[in-house]
Amino acid sequence: MSRMAGLVREGVMSRLFGAGPALDAFVVGFRIPNLTRDLFAEGALSAAFVPTFVEYLQNKGREEAAHLANLVATAIILFVGLLCAAGVLLSPWLVPLLTQSWAATNPQKVAEAVKLTQIMFPFLLLVSLAAQAMGVLNACNQFAVPAFSSTLFNVGSVISGLLLGFVAGPWLGITRIEGMAYGVVIGGAMQLLWQAPSLYRQGFRFRFAFDFNHPGLRHIIKLMGPALIGNSSVQINVLVNTFFATSIYDPVRGMDGATSWLQFAFRFMQLPLGLFGVAIATATLPAIGRSAASGNIEEFRETLARSLGLVFVLTLPSSVGLIVMGRSIVGAIYEGRRFEAYDTQQTALALSCYAIGLAGYSAVKILTPAFYALKDSRTPMLVSLASVVINTGVAYAMVHSFRLGHAGLALATSAVALFSFLVLFQVLKVRIGGIHGRRLRNVIGKVSVASAVMGAAVWLSSQGITSLLGPGTVARLLDLAVSIPVGVAVLYFMCRALRVEELEMATRALGGPILKRFSALNAKISG
Repeated sequence: MSRMAGLVREGVMSRLFGAGPALDAFVVGFRIPNLTRDLFAEGALSAAFVPTFVEYLQNKGREEAAHLANLVATAIILFVGLLCAAGVLLSPWLVPLLTQSWAATNPQKVAEAVKLTQIMFPFLLLVSLAAQAMGVLNACNQFAVPAFSSTLFNVGSVISGLLLGFVAGPWLGITRIEGMAYGVVIGGAMQLLWQAPSLYRQGFRFRFAFDFNHPGLRHIIKLMGPALIGNSSVQINVLVNTFFATSIYDPVRGMDGATSWLQFAFRFMQLPLGLFGVAIATATLPAIGRSAASGNIEEFRETLARSLGLVFVLTLPSSVGLIVMGRSIVGAIYEGRRFEAYDTQQTALALSCYAIGLAGYSAVKILTPAFYALKDSRTPMLVSLASVVINTGVAYAMVHSFRLGHAGLALATSAVALFSFLVLFQVLKVRIGGIHGRRLRNVIGKVSVASAVMGAAVWLSSQGITSLLGPGTVARLLDLAVSIPVGVAVLYFMCRALRVEELEMATRALGGPILKRFSALNAKISG
């Protein structure tokens, strides 16, 4: 629901502002605080906090774990609050470094990006506290409420942004795009407050606590150091790609468009990434944390292998589907008003290139926390630093040597994701004495064959509908309504025919909770 709500949010933005100067400035303005969030809140903090908190909860009791949570929350308020203040003050110097190519052609666009960055920087503090709350609830085996909190962010940011920018904007003296920026901050607050009642019911109540000599807090800080360095490479890669994107000259749009096309395309890739990669990683982390804490490496290995197998079953077909159906998907969600057919074409091209690395990207979400559960933060750090060199070299070559424009930047991102997965997998395999590699290779081979057949069936269905109805919104919606179920059916029966073990697990993961709720409701009605 969170990812679908995110698509709706992006669809609203695309139609209201198009792939033009205002939205380009918004993307850059949101990128710096959002990347800091990925680096700190949902990267180093989560990776270091969750295993330590699980260990305290399991071995020292809920009272000690609650005290550790309060210490961490207090540290977040102090240090991230200072970081937000510094970010607001330094934005006039930070943003122009990323948008040097805009300065010569559209200085007003740079000024707008600076202002939007300053408005949205407090979002970092709110989402950092929300990420810690999510970690606490996940460690207590509470997944639904924290998972739904991102939906509150997406819905809340859009509604409040529209009210501030389009309804109250003239009275408040703010532009429409600035109203959407304030909406981001309000959405972050809603994401945090949504989880507060669940924390209270679990017995966790926030109180300011200062004890920087506490062994648990010191251990988290110790883990976060390498984690910050390791995760910073991902953010550096994004900033490097943003720098290249702002310098791309498009024959139709000029210096506008590339930044927005990449943002819209990556949002689509985040749908299967969030549904499958991040969701499976979120559920896996507490389990492997408990296995590592108890020294049960066989259980650790089995859980990790099952999670990776499930990721490949779900993401490989998703990659093929995004490549084949990209134009229909992008057109149905984004195209309209200021977002034109050319924007759909360019966004779909970037989406196809991003989709190549989807499986690697998702697998890394599982492998990296596995190293932290084993108290090894050095290996992910070194792999991440190597990825900076690879990404910079590939991105430069794609943009300047091969002249592939924004599509080349998406390909560079995919190359880095696949590189990181392969290296992390091989190192962890040696570290724990294997990860059922033969079984995983078997799964990848069978699912690749099934995905190829599925892709062919979807392509034939899509081409038939397009040739019958021609281009247009109705044809795209019908294409999605027909071709996606056709693809799912073909994939299912192909996996059954090839005897893919993880198919049953994937079916349970996707359908089990729905069937359980339906059975409970049916029992109540019958009673």
